[in-house]
Amino acid sequence: MKRSKKWASENATVTLRTVAEHVGLAPCSVSAILNSSLAAEAIPPHTRERVLRAAKQLNYRPNLAARSLRTRRSYLVALVASDLGNARTARIVAGVEGFLRGKGYLLVTTTCDRTAPGDCQNGAPQLLQRGIEGLISIDATLRKSIELPLVFIDLPASDGTEPITQLKRQQLLAMGKAAAQSLLGQIEQKTGH
Repeated sequence: MKRSKKWASENATVTLRTVAEHVGLAPCSVSAILNSSLAAEAIPPHTRERVLRAAKQLNYRPNLAARSLRTRRSYLVALVASDLGNARTARIVAGVEGFLRGKGYLLVTTTCDRTAPGDCQNGAPQLLQRGIEGLISIDATLRKSIELPLVFIDLPASDGTEPITQLKRQQLLAMGKAAAQSLLGQIEQKTGH
């Protein structure tokens, strides 16, 4: 019996409230510290350090679903491509994903057949229902009427025999990063954040 209780307590989800109880502070104070809000500046540095230490010790992970409800932001970006298996597309996706991850966003990828534009349009409602904040299209035909910040990347035609040199890899990564940067600029303008 003790064994199962110990396992349950070790594997219980650590919430913001758990951290607050551990350090003896109100959850709103702990939230301010963990989210680095302006309110946290009024809290003494030694208290902030104590909260951060407790969060690390308890292995606290923010509940992103709860945060999304509160902030009305999902921090999800979709990338639609006609061929994710294409080496050039893969390098661009890597650039997009690396940049977005560094900014706290998650990238969702999907494909659609560029010869069947209806295929792309049919998937758009699913992306919107999941709270996607912006969309990057690589060689995919989308309607501009989608009410999201959009960035389109059109790859030049290739016969498939062109080798991808180290320089070309870097250029494709940079193209992905630039597309993600442009999209986040649009998202920030739309959300005011």
